[in-house]
Amino acid sequence: MQLRNARLCLDCEEVHDGLQCPVCASETFAYITRWVPTPETSSRRPRANESPDVEVYRQLVNNGDQPSRGKRLLKQGAFALTALGVIGWIWQTKAREKT
Repeated sequence: MQLRNARLCLDCEEVHDGLQCPVCASETFAYITRWVPTPETSSRRPRANESPDVEVYRQLVNNGDQPSRGKRLLKQGAFALTALGVIGWIWQTKAREKT
């Protein structure tokens, strides 16, 4: 059995290569290559039978454009300063009401 054809039955955890599990006749499966990369799946070149939409989907799932650490800290700092400003404004308003 080739690794790229191996399937894991999600019901009984049997490894097979058919459309149905030979043990429980279930049709729910996941390809083993999802967890164990083959030389073909680990390379950067697209496979001939994949459409361009597959690469776009992979990029969306992997969330490749993570913000850098500096941008994240800047955003969190701006939020913290805004929160402190609002708290200070409320504090001053309450102090004025007391007098």
